Amino acid sequence: MRGLRLLFRLPLLILHLLLGLPATLLMLALPWPGAGAPGGHGPRGWAVRTWSAGLLRIFGLRVRRFGTPLPGAVLFVANHVSWIDITLIHSQIWVGFVSKAEVARWPLIGWLADISGTLYHHRGSPESLHGVMQQMLARLRAGRPVAVFPEGRANSGEALGVFHARIFQPAVLAAAPVQPVALRYGHGGEAQAVVAFAPGEGFLGNFLRLLGEPGRVAEVHFLEPAQATEDGRRRLAEACREQVASALEC
Repeated sequence: MRGLRLLFRLPLLILHLLLGLPATLLMLALPWPGAGAPGGHGPRGWAVRTWSAGLLRIFGLRVRRFGTPLPGAVLFVANHVSWIDITLIHSQIWVGFVSKAEVARWPLIGWLADISGTLYHHRGSPESLHGVMQQMLARLRAGRPVAVFPEGRANSGEALGVFHARIFQPAVLAAAPVQPVALRYGHGGEAQAVVAFAPGEGFLGNFLRLLGEPGRVAEVHFLEPAQATEDGRRRLAEACREQVASALEC
């Protein structure tokens, strides 16, 4: 069945790239009055959401959304399973992500990340992290949303990692709300480990494997927003992780 699914989906993917992607890029390039930047609900945001939703359908994913993403300057924090997490969130809201620098070199996804305003972080470099956090702060203060994966890297899908508190600091400084986002694949999250990168699996291998997977549901839960208090960023990180963990288990 995997071969049949690939035989059916590959032509759809090619059409989506050859026809849908140029149309999306054109929508992003046109000077729409009042269209705004990432996070807006104008034609550009609609184009990104529509293209992302179409890509998910080609991969056999039926999206179910719970809750509503906050507008404006918001820090979205989500659990991280695979590269497709970004597409899942973009099917609901166009937002600039913080991502590892390697993503810029991935076929297709790297290009899309660039035009979506991704902020790249070089792992292991304190200077890079400081620069990214300054850019996050500038975007939040300008009224634009930012999304991060506070675990720091994609996990195996079997357990939720620690949410690193430092990445919450820009939201604290900007006095911006933080909205936790829980991403689940399959009924009750039974396909988390399937969607996740297998040991030693690279982007292309994961991409092709997921393209041949059976159809399944993909859930995106926009949870109760949190605001920084006198407890600071560590308590904020813990509170967001608790919400995501609870949503993943329900």
